[in-house]
Amino acid sequence: MLRPPRKLALAIEAVIDIAYHGSANPVQSQDIARRLGLPRRYLEQVMQQLVRAGILRGVRGPRGGYRLARERRRITLGEIVRVLQQNGEEEGTAIPHSQSELGARIMAPLWGALAEEMMERLDSITIEELCRRAEREGVKSEAEPQPDFSI
Repeated sequence: MLRPPRKLALAIEAVIDIAYHGSANPVQSQDIARRLGLPRRYLEQVMQQLVRAGILRGVRGPRGGYRLARERRRITLGEIVRVLQQNGEEEGTAIPHSQSELGARIMAPLWGALAEEMMERLDSITIEELCRRAEREGVKSEAEPQPDFSI
């Protein structure tokens, strides 16, 4: 079974974590690191890439942390994958190069088509959709309750 590289899986999970556990206050990196079971230093590298790409927004200060830079329905998994690819973090995304005629004429186009199909699928999955799945599965959110009315 093909699996995403660790850093890619971490980036996606961190964005979902912020979307799912976020509220009026930013989500602090130590809370994200605790929930993901990772060292905070490792997490911060990925988070800064996502901030530079405009997926997340960093908030400074004692109650600082991270927020989504846009609505969660406007962020796709494909976008996150591209951020890591651009930064050279996504290993194994290049189409394997073969010296054989079978590899060059049959396998390379197959890998290219599969990669294209996968990116199309990832572009169709939003952070909103994954948060709704988490709700349906009963994943407990640490978000502070929001009032359902305003004065």
